[in-house]
Amino acid sequence: MNTYNLSTADMQKEKDTIQQILVNNNYDPSILEEIKNKKHHQKHDIERTKWAKFTYTGRETKFITKIFKNSNIRIALSANNTIEKLLTTKQEHVKSKYDKSGAYELKRPTCNMTYIGQTGCSFKTRFQEHLRDFKYNKQKSKFAQHLLDKQHSMDKMENTMDIIHITSKGKKMDTIEKYYIYI
Repeated sequence: MNTYNLSTADMQKEKDTIQQILVNNNYDPSILEEIKNKKHHQKHDIERTKWAKFTYTGRETKFITKIFKNSNIRIALSANNTIEKLLTTKQEHVKSKYDKSGAYELKRPTCNMTYIGQTGCSFKTRFQEHLRDFKYNKQKSKFAQHLLDKQHSMDKMENTMDIIHITSKGKKMDTIEKYYIYI
């Protein structure tokens, strides 16, 4: 009744109708006045209460919220791992397979020989090192050295490099590299 834009006469008519319904259903008509007063107090309490939002991180968040328990500040907790974040992926955060590390194979475009290697940095960075050695005729890379000796050309990374296994640097990577060298 208070939420509608009614004239004073229409509001009184609505109030009388509600009181008549209360009487017809054996309710005390003073209930309407109690409800009106209760809503006024609730509205006043809501205006005084302030809210603070915290991202739930665990024990620390519980400790902080206890500090505000006896104040007029209420705490709303939110989660950082929402369903939206779990189900959607942003393209800038998705790494390509060439941004990871592990064991790789380089194929020479004009002959059937292959080179097996490993890298703790990204595959892209390691390929750039092979390419730089080829371009500047440095013989640090065995792959670049073979291309230069046999007068082969260098192709794009996507055509030259195959990723054998993605893993982090360590004994596992050493074992994987040796396995693929000897099979």
